[in-house]
Amino acid sequence: MSGLNGCLCVNSRRSPFFYFLFFIFYYNTLKETIDSLVALGNYIEAALREVPNDKLAAVMQRSFFNNQWFTLENQQLALRAIATEMLARPKLENWLEAYVENGEIEAKTPKNVGLVMAGNLPLVGFHDLLCVLVAGHRALVKLSDKDPYLLPFLAAKLVEINPVFEGRIQFVEQLRPINAVIATGSNNTARYFEQYFASYPHIIRKSRTSIALLDGSETEEDLHRLGIDIFRYFGLGCRNVSKLFVPRDYDFTLLLEKLHDFNALALHNKYKNNFDYNFTLVILNGVFHLNNGCVILVEDISLHSRIAMLHYEFYDSMEDVLLEIETQKEALQCVVSNRQFPALTTIAFGKTQQPTLADYADGVDTLAFLIGLHE
Repeated sequence: MSGLNGCLCVNSRRSPFFYFLFFIFYYNTLKETIDSLVALGNYIEAALREVPNDKLAAVMQRSFFNNQWFTLENQQLALRAIATEMLARPKLENWLEAYVENGEIEAKTPKNVGLVMAGNLPLVGFHDLLCVLVAGHRALVKLSDKDPYLLPFLAAKLVEINPVFEGRIQFVEQLRPINAVIATGSNNTARYFEQYFASYPHIIRKSRTSIALLDGSETEEDLHRLGIDIFRYFGLGCRNVSKLFVPRDYDFTLLLEKLHDFNALALHNKYKNNFDYNFTLVILNGVFHLNNGCVILVEDISLHSRIAMLHYEFYDSMEDVLLEIETQKEALQCVVSNRQFPALTTIAFGKTQQPTLADYADGVDTLAFLIGLHE
């Protein structure tokens, strides 16, 4: 019988009762893991309905006080996405089907997998932890100081649901001992990670961003949904659109009008400070810009834009812009467009912050990497 957690190492000096306890506390089938994760998703959905009466609400308040970008609304969005997109039984089972042999994922030699978490969005590293658990490994988690409360709370809740997870999730300051690592950071920290973890099997993620390819045929609804891709989580995620490619004769009037639907962002103190700072810079430097009160549009070839700013670049032909996108694909997470292209995967407007379980960061199959550690 195969399972997800642990391998039985025979030691004649240990009693049969030891092995009984081993199986009770450390042996967990994939089905049991899925059942526990589904129960966690059900708890999250129920807790969000009970806010502010559930303990989760207090953790969310603490997260907000620690990091003002983590508004209660954004935390709720992240939690709801986890519950509905990552922990719903049909989606979990469909996702794992491609990896399963004989009904289970073989977990012969569980490893210690270090996880260096990012902190730009609430619970942004949850998918990595999920992959480690379903692959049958143990997670040593180095949290970001921007998001130190939510994941430990959910991990404690998972242990409460099924105590077998108690020894499989540890929150640590130093990643030792580890057999592999998944680390997410900026381009600068990625260079450090690549050196420091060179001797381990690893996935090192760098800074990425997302773009939108417009052709002028977009409807008002399309442009409103584009605003979701731009502004959700204040634009701090790699799946947020930070740059537009538009035709040479593009009329920005309707776009600015629909992006103004999100003008409540300007009421957030930290976002407003960034808007005011960047607006002052473009004025003092005499930079041509477009401004609707909640976002500043500037023509710029850079893919990455500052908070409260959005870059755009004109193109003369679709062939030219597709070629440019191809040359920069290693820096891109998502390309948003109504159009489909043979050699370019695009995402519909409004969908960038709704990744499925199989939408792996940087296009690297995290679960396949983790399963491969057993070999």
